[in-house]
Amino acid sequence: MSDDVLEFDLEHKQFVIRVDETNVLELHVDNCLRKRDDSRDPVGYVWTNIELNWEEHRYVEARLTRASRSLHVTVNRETVFNELLS
Repeated sequence: MSDDVLEFDLEHKQFVIRVDETNVLELHVDNCLRKRDDSRDPVGYVWTNIELNWEEHRYVEARLTRASRSLHVTVNRETVFNELLS
């Protein structure tokens, strides 16, 4: 198993979801760690609010089912990624 790193563009911002080989889940925005879930819970969860231009915001969430390594990422509740990781 290796680290999985998924990059997403959101207008002028970029966010990255990283899952390491021990199933630690991280959410980075513009190369800055915003949230980290290193618990042993069956489902990992991270979220953040990303501010864009003119007070516009996007709510980013990522859920990792650790047993299957299934990752579901949403922006404003719309799915942008939903797959099994390696």
